[in-house]
Amino acid sequence: MDLTNIKWNKTNYKKFISYLKKISDEKYKNFHNKIIGNKNTKIIGIKVPILKKIAKDISKGNYISFIKENTHIYYEEIMIHGLILGYLKTDENSLIKLIDEFTIYIDNWAVCDTVCANLKQFKNININKLDKYLNNTNPWVARVGVVLLLDHYMEKENLEYIFNTCNNIKINHYYVKMAISWLISICYIKYPERTLKYLKTNDLDKFTHNKAISKICDSIRINKITKEELKKLKLWYNIKNIKRNEENEWNYNWHSIRYFKNNPIFICSFLYYWIYRT
Repeated sequence: MDLTNIKWNKTNYKKFISYLKKISDEKYKNFHNKIIGNKNTKIIGIKVPILKKIAKDISKGNYISFIKENTHIYYEEIMIHGLILGYLKTDENSLIKLIDEFTIYIDNWAVCDTVCANLKQFKNININKLDKYLNNTNPWVARVGVVLLLDHYMEKENLEYIFNTCNNIKINHYYVKMAISWLISICYIKYPERTLKYLKTNDLDKFTHNKAISKICDSIRINKITKEELKKLKLWYNIKNIKRNEENEWNYNWHSIRYFKNNPIFICSFLYYWIYRT
């Protein structure tokens, strides 16, 4: 399909969905269903590099008409919508408006994290613009703010803002807490002394505090002695109080590993995403 010059209307959009189904990968679909952890997500089964190519082509044409015709039924439709925004060369206010309109469709970590990583325009946007996401009560919108911090604002001069943000987010949602712990772990990798001081004086809930330390200790860049010292900072907590968007989440990931246990490349990739992208 000529995704750049196509005239987007209901008829052509239906053809587009048919095109997506035609290039789908059944094995990838089954794998992705397992790691997304959301039974309500309808997946066609297309790998991210292909979705990025599609989004980039659409962004060169009438992307506004595409977004209007987008039914947001399938995971790939939502992902393409979000990825398009990362390729736009538009003014800051217009971009922020389009992102605000998109965030309501996010309902899983994969769309959130992939789209945020692609929004490279944020490297030139004031960090305070993230307040609207970080203060949002929708857990997926809040996660957008946290992941944008991680992807585009990981600089020493932003540490105070980052740590204050981590202290102030009080959403009792598993994927928000995991994003915060992931953010703190990367802060420690880059700025260990300042982050260690934060870990000793933070206002995090016990789950997020402990998970941040666990993620730091998962890193091969931290020596064994340091890991043992960090583990002494862990706190006792009751995991039953943490709300998950899918109660069988751990089972999804365990079965995914079993299913692909004979593929070492997959195992390495899976572990990377589980440790660093949740």
